[in-house]
Amino acid sequence: MCGIVGVVGREDAAPRLLEALRRLEYRGYDSAGIATLVNGHIERRRAEGKLGNLATVMAAQPLPGTTGIGHTRWATHGAPTERNAHPHATARVAVVHNGIIENFSQLRAELEAQGVRFETETDTEIVAKLIDHLLAGGATPEQAVSATLKKIHGAFGLAMVFAGHPRKLIAARQGSPLAVGFGEGEMFVGSDALALSPMTRRIAYMEEGDWAVLDAHSAQFFDAQDRPVERPIKLTAFSGAAVGKGNYRHFMEKELHEHPVVLGDTLRQYVDPASRAVALPALPFDPAAVPRITFSACGSAYLAAQVGRYWIEQVARIPTDADIASELRYRDPPLPEGGAAILVSQSGETADTLAALRLLKQRGQHVLSVVNVPESTMDRESHGTLLTVAGPEIGVASTKAFTAQLAVLASLALGFGRARGTLSAAEEARLTAALLELPSHAAALLEDGAAIEAMAKEVAQARDVLFLGRGSLYPIALEGALKLKELSYIHAEGYAAGEMKHGPIALIDPAVPVIALCPSGPLFEKTASNLQEAAARGGRIMAFTDAEGAAALSRFAERVVVLPAVDPFVAPILHAIPVQILAYHVAVLRGTDVDQPRNLAKAVTVE
Repeated sequence: MCGIVGVVGREDAAPRLLEALRRLEYRGYDSAGIATLVNGHIERRRAEGKLGNLATVMAAQPLPGTTGIGHTRWATHGAPTERNAHPHATARVAVVHNGIIENFSQLRAELEAQGVRFETETDTEIVAKLIDHLLAGGATPEQAVSATLKKIHGAFGLAMVFAGHPRKLIAARQGSPLAVGFGEGEMFVGSDALALSPMTRRIAYMEEGDWAVLDAHSAQFFDAQDRPVERPIKLTAFSGAAVGKGNYRHFMEKELHEHPVVLGDTLRQYVDPASRAVALPALPFDPAAVPRITFSACGSAYLAAQVGRYWIEQVARIPTDADIASELRYRDPPLPEGGAAILVSQSGETADTLAALRLLKQRGQHVLSVVNVPESTMDRESHGTLLTVAGPEIGVASTKAFTAQLAVLASLALGFGRARGTLSAAEEARLTAALLELPSHAAALLEDGAAIEAMAKEVAQARDVLFLGRGSLYPIALEGALKLKELSYIHAEGYAAGEMKHGPIALIDPAVPVIALCPSGPLFEKTASNLQEAAARGGRIMAFTDAEGAAALSRFAERVVVLPAVDPFVAPILHAIPVQILAYHVAVLRGTDVDQPRNLAKAVTVE
């Protein structure tokens, strides 16, 4: 979740580090800092809060030097203060760190017993102090880093610079991603390729346990046993202009308006518009023979997986589970021989999902990942990968990446159905046609947002909000609640509509908006009945539906947003968009930080 960038360059490093850190703001952070080598000595600038505060400090106290490291910190150990901000430094070494050093307390006690003093509350400082202790004893930087890596346990991405070594940077990774960038007479390191894209497109991804020594012209890679290894250099698809906001107020607003293009681009990867047939790439298992599928993911990706479960069970008739990744290991489910696992992640670096992936592989499951970042750790460690085509998503709250995940999972369900003979060619053609119509429906929805904005003005006044849905729209109700609380800090809950009378109905009063996702179709009457129960108790009924549903709900609903009428199969994808737009407008009205909500991070790389 924190961001790392480093450079061994030909020009002043600090401005480049600051700009690269801006490209990592999407990860979420609460302090930032930069250290460079100035005349062989380490100097650093740090600030609490946003990067603008660090930029102000650096304007007042410029930081020269062509070699340096930068960091955006999301606090785990110790308050988000300037004192606890990275880089952590001694006179000999400066360190930035993503992740958690799990045995830092034990190591700190050992060093304190030897008279070493600590200045911060962080786990990261132990890395700087261990390396410094070894350097003071005569070790080279390489020897000090190698020995330190064997002492620390946990998840870490590390970048380090050393006093007296103006053209050297050492990086290491264990459970937290790092990429090494190759320039012309300069080298870079970053948490991901996006941070480095203005400086280079030539990237090598470090693997688990790797550490690397960078100078101005090359990188030497070593594995966890200190054996020299080669890591291939690849061209990243990111461009330096990929993350601009354009004329939009927020990245999230821009990304909401990218829904039509993203849906179209993603569907074109998996659906042939001419034949109206799904064209999946080679899969690591035979869907016709697989006995069971296990989905695992976190956050919005988990909600996409829940929709995928509905689709696969209904269309392909494969028994399917969906587990939150952090709970999968502890539930310890029995897994069938020859079973399949589908892991879903926007970043491809989510720590809990990676842990679930590794467990599922160990238990003999065929692992397929759905990710938005090629060459991510999940992509590299899976038996197969289906890529979403969402492009960089900078807003912390997922929007276009979520609907792209749904598009992939819908295509997957149809492909499985055809492979198992549970879906006729005519039915496949009908459902793929419904999928291919989604980009135009999304565009129409985005062009006329007045009804959603009017609803947002009412919701923005609430303290509590309930979202209701049935069937495959139940996870979208959960997504609506998640987006609203993420962005606006309003307490919101999503429920299966039939569950409202089993407890949540006690919350209903005239101050509680009840927002239903209820298009016309086989489940409409049941959901409408649940809404009438809430209305009879003074609830403020609001709904997303189609024209036919609106005619029935307008008798008792306070607000109705009319969406295009679509096949029930694709309704979850279409309904995901207006609940995201609603959350966005409520957050703007309440004046919260839309792109970087408090306490949240985009890529959660600690468990």
